[in-house]
Amino acid sequence: MFDLVADVKRYPEFLPWVVATRIRSDSADEMVADMMVGFNVINEKFTSRVRKHRAEQIAVDYVDGPLKNLRNIWQFTPAGPNACVIDFSVDFSFRNVIFEKLAGQYLDRAFRKMVAAFEGRAQKLYGSSSSSATTAA
Repeated sequence: MFDLVADVKRYPEFLPWVVATRIRSDSADEMVADMMVGFNVINEKFTSRVRKHRAEQIAVDYVDGPLKNLRNIWQFTPAGPNACVIDFSVDFSFRNVIFEKLAGQYLDRAFRKMVAAFEGRAQKLYGSSSSSATTAA
């Protein structure tokens, strides 16, 4: 699952709203990547620094784009020979307060759609999965 999440270049193949990605630099420990996100006529580019701590954690920090800030963390905890528990947290805010209020109405739905996309990708690549995805404000 660590490899699935770290494979940013493949996000356009399965993640909703991700139109394109460009990897600026990539090493075993860190990646800098651009992600083009589109919804209807709105397209925005985000640049993020992705810190990879193999098999345990992926931390994403915002570098540039339309947001005020963004930080997300993927924590991977082994749960058997072919299983893991994933804890995902995200914290962000928009520069524009109006966008912040509009987006707030859809965040839970968008989160669930993204989780389903990652689960679908895992199912395709690795076989069966079970989810107990929950959201916390």
